[in-house]
Amino acid sequence: MSRGGLVRRFPVLAIRDFRLLLADRLIAPASVGFSMVGVSFAVLRATNSPADLSYVLAAQIAPSLVFALLGGVAADRFPPQRVIVAANLMMALGEGTFGLLVLTGRPPLWVMIGLEMVTGTGVAIFYPASQALLPRIVPRGMLQDASAISRLAMNSGQMSGAAAAGLLVAAAGPGWALALCGIGMVATVPLLLSIRGGQDLRPATGTGPPASMLAELREGWSEFRSHTWLWVIVAQFAVVMMAWYGAFSVLGPVVAKEHLGGPAAWGAITAADALGLIAGGIVSLRVTPRRPMLFVVLTGGAVAISPLSLAMVLPLPAICLASFGLGVFVEMMMVQWTVAMARNIPSDRLARVSSYDVLGSVMAMPAGALIAGPLGAAIGISSAQYAAAAVIIVASALALIPRDVRTMRGGDPAVPPAAAEAAGELLDVVSR
Repeated sequence: MSRGGLVRRFPVLAIRDFRLLLADRLIAPASVGFSMVGVSFAVLRATNSPADLSYVLAAQIAPSLVFALLGGVAADRFPPQRVIVAANLMMALGEGTFGLLVLTGRPPLWVMIGLEMVTGTGVAIFYPASQALLPRIVPRGMLQDASAISRLAMNSGQMSGAAAAGLLVAAAGPGWALALCGIGMVATVPLLLSIRGGQDLRPATGTGPPASMLAELREGWSEFRSHTWLWVIVAQFAVVMMAWYGAFSVLGPVVAKEHLGGPAAWGAITAADALGLIAGGIVSLRVTPRRPMLFVVLTGGAVAISPLSLAMVLPLPAICLASFGLGVFVEMMMVQWTVAMARNIPSDRLARVSSYDVLGSVMAMPAGALIAGPLGAAIGISSAQYAAAAVIIVASALALIPRDVRTMRGGDPAVPPAAAEAAGELLDVVSR
């Protein structure tokens, strides 16, 4: 299809800021793909210890417990693209330095933990800003297409990065993969700074002092807890992500190293997952589940397929096929989640609400990482992965209890955005 044909089919592509965002969402995830493979095998090569890998990956997630909320406030106060620039530069510093140290020697465990905390801080402040930026540069009626296309770019980049990283790590070592991650993150800065939209959309507050950070966090929390479907699903994914992260991200590279052929096999698995995400993005351009939150919860339960395929030590093609299929449904889920958030949360609070979303979803992941290594050593890698799958299924079944989750339909927001924003403005006037 020609460029003109694409623009006619997807009018959102005519928006300059959206095209710049697409370029960023291709380069940055490709860089993350190099990091995903490089970090795991850098640690395993240096220490040969799944427990040490647990500590390093936990350090990458732990900053979200603090900085996700601060990132949400920052992205509602300042243009979100500026916040993303700061996040990407922090990730470049962490992974680029890690790569240089691996290339020039064998960094000690405490240094690897410290550098991954720097990277994790960047990841923590990225997500709320990323969620807030898209609705500020794209009209509401184009959000479904914009979300699907932007995530399609992200997943294409991650798939390419992960596949290339697996081959690069196998041929030249993990240091080069980490160094390329740092270079790629720096390359996104000019693109983000060229985005002109995304300005502060909060109501003007006159000449009075700006609200305190604590007051803004309370406002975001009030909005977050007012939506039953939102906090229930975030609670579900807190458990799902804890179990998945330990069983897949920590113990998965161990299974790949011992049974499947090493870093090239792990790169193939992560690339298959990313390819599934790409396919899911394409499907999302045409398919919308009638009950999107029910679809989100059921997809969360299906995440159990990931640790199960590794626990059974299926042949590599079968594991890749399972990762691909799961990726299709996860991407469809993420598009629905992004659109539901944008349609149901007032735009001036979206970053703060998204920060509670990311905090709740990842708050237990460090525990999953810390538990997985020692638990795998104590009861066996496969047994630990079977246990993770069981936890995922139980948590997802419990999330089906609230009626809102089962009955909420797509297309019509649970609270009309115009009414929600008007109510927010009224509360601001009353509070002054």
